[in-house]
Amino acid sequence: MRPPLNPQIAGAFALAAAMLTSASASSWSVVETARDNAHRLAPLAAPAATPAAPTAGALVVDPAQRFQEMIGFGGALTESSAWVLAQLPPEARLEVIRRYYDPQQGIGYTIGRTHLNSCDFSVDMWELAPVRGDYDLHSFSLEPMRKWLMPLLQDARKVAGGDANFKLLVSPWSPPHWMKTNNRMDDGGSLRREYAPVWANYFVKFAQFMQREENFPIWAYTIQNEPEAHQTWESCLYTPEQERDFVKHLLGPAMEKAGLLDKIKLIGWDHNRDRVEARAAALFADPEAAKYFWGIGIHWYVSNDFAASSRVHTLWPDKPIIFTEGCWEGGKHLGRWEHGEGYATQMIGDFKNWVAAYIDWNIVLDQRGGPNHVGNFCDAPVIVDTNTKEVRYGPSFYYIAHFSRYVKPGAHRIASSGAEGLDSIAFRNPDGSLVTIVMNQTDKPASFQLAAVGETLACSIPARAIQTYVRAQ
Repeated sequence: MRPPLNPQIAGAFALAAAMLTSASASSWSVVETARDNAHRLAPLAAPAATPAAPTAGALVVDPAQRFQEMIGFGGALTESSAWVLAQLPPEARLEVIRRYYDPQQGIGYTIGRTHLNSCDFSVDMWELAPVRGDYDLHSFSLEPMRKWLMPLLQDARKVAGGDANFKLLVSPWSPPHWMKTNNRMDDGGSLRREYAPVWANYFVKFAQFMQREENFPIWAYTIQNEPEAHQTWESCLYTPEQERDFVKHLLGPAMEKAGLLDKIKLIGWDHNRDRVEARAAALFADPEAAKYFWGIGIHWYVSNDFAASSRVHTLWPDKPIIFTEGCWEGGKHLGRWEHGEGYATQMIGDFKNWVAAYIDWNIVLDQRGGPNHVGNFCDAPVIVDTNTKEVRYGPSFYYIAHFSRYVKPGAHRIASSGAEGLDSIAFRNPDGSLVTIVMNQTDKPASFQLAAVGETLACSIPARAIQTYVRAQ
C-alpha cells in the first residue's frame, strides 16, 4: 500500500488529474500557478472556445509549423540529494521521488543526471578507482555509490516505470586524482596524457559494471562537466581540441570496441551557453570526431544568449542540443518566487532555440541548500528541513511542472506568436494534444486571446502567474 501524500501536493495532483480526465469532454483545459492566490497546478474552468477570428495581438498557435522533437525533462540525482532524502522516513522519501518520476502522480520527469566519481554536491570526495597507477583498473568498484547514491538511482528508475520511461545521463566532474596534472580531484588540473587511455576505459568500465551488477543501462555520457571551469571542487580542464581528441582517438574507439557506442550517447561541452558555438565548432567540424558525438549540452550560468543554440543548430542540425544543468546559486534565498519564474524564462528561451531536453540540478537539498562539501550551496525545487523533516515544494517545482507534466517525450515544439507582454511557447504531443504555456511576470493581471486550430479563447492570467492550456485531440 502506498503511503498518504503530502496534503498540499496531493490536492494539486488530484485536481490536475481530474482536469486531464475531463479534458476530452471539454476539449480545452487549463491549470494555473500564481503567487497571490495560492494556486499550485490548480485546474480552472477553461474559457469557452469559439470559431471567431482572433483580433490583432492574439497568441496564435500553429501546429502546422513544427520544430525539434522533445526528449524529456529531469533532474540531477546527486549524492547530496540522496543523503537528504535518506534523512526522511521511508514513506516520505518515496513520496518526493514519486512527485518527480511517477508517470501518474509525478510531474513527468523521465531523465536523471548523476556524477561519475564525486562532485561538489557529494557528502565527501570519492573515486571509483582510487589506487595510483592502476592502469588496468583492478581497483574499480561501485562500492562508493552504494550507501547513498545507488538506492536513489534505482528507486527513481523503478518509480518511473523502468528503462522504457527512464534515461540516466552520467557526467564526470573529475577523473581520479592520480590521473591528473595537479594530483588531486579538486582545484582544476587536467587529464595527464599517459592516463588518457585509462580514463577512456573508466567510462567503459562504469557502463559495464552498472549493467552487470545493477542491471542498469546508461543512456548517455557527457565528456566532462564544465570543462572550462577551474573550480575549488572537483573539476578538470579541457580545451576544445583536448575534448575533441580525447573522444576521437580514445573514448569513441573504446566505446565502439566494447559494443557500447550504439547503446550510449556521447554529449560534448556540458557547460555554459555563452561558449557553446566555439566548442561545437571544435567538436563537430572534424568528421572523425563528430561521428562519435551524438549532441551537445549547455548550462544557463553566465549568459542568456538563448539564440546561441539556434546558431549551433543551423550549422549542425543533426546534433541535438540539451540543457544539462542550471540552479539558483548562493543558498541564501531558498524558495523565492522569482526562482520559479526564472526556470520558465530559461525553458522558454531555450526551447524556442532548438533545445530538446531540460535537466534541472539537484532534485532536493536541505535547509541550507546542501550538503555540499565545499560550501557551494544553492536552491532546489524541493527543500527538506533535516531537523524537522518538513518537505517544502517551492515555486520552482510548480513552474517546472507546467512544462514537464504536460509536454510529453516525443512532442514537437510548434509555432506560436503574439500576446505582447507575456511569455509563451507551444507544443504538440504524440497523441495530437496541444500544449500552450503562458507566463505573466508583471505585477498586473493580463487578458489575451489564444487562437489555435480554428478556435479562439478569451483568456486572463493573474499577476506573477503561469498557466498551461491543453487542447485534447
